[in-house]
Amino acid sequence: MRYIIGFNRKLQPREVRVIGPDGTQLGIMPTSDAFKRAEEMELDLVGVQPNSNPPVCRIIDHGKFKYEQKKSANEAKKNQSVVELKEIKFRPKIGEHDFEVKLSKIREFLSDGNRVKITVMFRGRENIHKDIGIGILQRVADAVTDLGSMDGGIKAEGRTVFMLLTSVVRKKTSV
Repeated sequence: MRYIIGFNRKLQPREVRVIGPDGTQLGIMPTSDAFKRAEEMELDLVGVQPNSNPPVCRIIDHGKFKYEQKKSANEAKKNQSVVELKEIKFRPKIGEHDFEVKLSKIREFLSDGNRVKITVMFRGRENIHKDIGIGILQRVADAVTDLGSMDGGIKAEGRTVFMLLTSVVRKKTSV
C-alpha cells in the first residue's frame, strides 16, 4: 500500500509539487497522478512541506525517509553545546587557601564550557565594605582571563556583589 504522509486522507490537496527519488523536480501534478507515479516505482508519496502552496511531496521509501530524519536529528544533537550556569559563593573575609580552592573550581567550570556566577555575600556590618567584595571579584576576573571573560561587569544587589563569567571554551556534548 502506497500512501501520502503529512496529509489527512479526506483533505488531500488537488495538486502537489512532486520531487523524484533522485531529487529531480517532476513538476506540479494532480495528487492522483502523483500516487500513480509512486506506485509504478513501488515507492511512497511523502509530504515533505504540506503547508506550502502547492504542497511538496517526494517519491521515496518511507522507512528510509524516517531513518534519515532520525539520523540527522541525532547528528544535530551531537553537535549541540550545553552551557550550564554554575555558582561559587565567597565571603569578604575568605582565607587565601579557600580562595585558591574556589578559584581552581571556577577554572574547572570555565574549561568545561560553563558560565559561572561569582557571588560575595555580606552579613551584618560587613555590608558597608562592598569595596572588599568588589576587590575579590576583580581578583577572580584577573586570574581567569585566559578561560573566560566578564559578562556585564560587577553588580551589587542587596547584601551581595556578583559577576558573571562566560567561558571562551565551547564544550560539545557526548551522546
